[in-house]
Amino acid sequence: MSAKLVILDRDGVINQDSDDYVKSLDEWIAYPAAIEAIARLHRAGWQVAVATNQSGIARGYYDENVLAGMHQHMLSLVHAAGGELAHIAYCPHGPDDDCQCRKPLPGMLHEIRQALDLPSLEGSWMVGDSLRDIQAGEAAGCHQALVLTGKGERTLEKHPEIATSSVGVFPDLAAFADWLLSPSSA
Repeated sequence: MSAKLVILDRDGVINQDSDDYVKSLDEWIAYPAAIEAIARLHRAGWQVAVATNQSGIARGYYDENVLAGMHQHMLSLVHAAGGELAHIAYCPHGPDDDCQCRKPLPGMLHEIRQALDLPSLEGSWMVGDSLRDIQAGEAAGCHQALVLTGKGERTLEKHPEIATSSVGVFPDLAAFADWLLSPSSA
């Protein structure tokens, strides 16, 4: 049986991204349509989880308490919209820390699978705005989708082959949810 699971990157998918990192709760600005999309997916029987690289911690831009505050705010917005996040996985490491969790490696996706007690990620989705999100999803055996919010348009410009691959390309998370929940995608 395949998992009814959607794994989301955070920055650029659920909230606005910044080339200077999202370093505080004040800088964490949700996309309202993304919050509602998470709630719609949840109400339709999908588990929704988050897998996010947070190298700003390793770089000293913010600490895990600040990150926890951002995630608590995200959870409260999703809950207020009638949804739930099943799990949030984050990688606090920098690109040179030789960890197993930082995307494009699939470590966080496997953490989510274990936390949700799923036998595999077959049938699940990884939705992100960067090539490393797509690569992590592929490495974990997920379907992949690229959203054009955040760094998504830049990603598609740098890697136009994505548009002709099996990766779904959507304007934003709401459009992905519309497609996934439509009768024609079943």
